[in-house]
Amino acid sequence: MPTVKFTYALRRFFPNLKDTEVSAQDLPKLLHCIDGHYPGIRNYIVDERGALRKHVLIFIDGEQINDREKLGDQFTATSEIYIVQSLSGG
Repeated sequence: MPTVKFTYALRRFFPNLKDTEVSAQDLPKLLHCIDGHYPGIRNYIVDERGALRKHVLIFIDGEQINDREKLGDQFTATSEIYIVQSLSGG
């Protein structure tokens, strides 16, 4: 099963976050599964259309995903998927 990892910054909103293995074959289903573990996190990551929000990045095995709209990037059962909150400011 792929392992989902989160940046420390997301713990501000979801204090119980930890590395989580999920059984899913695509990113939309993976986010649905993660939301079962951490209710509300899916809405933080994607908008009402299911597209990745501007302040969030997802990396699969160290590579940033390309499809921010439909989340169609592929991963394997041994992939590490990082969900990262973008930082901004000046």
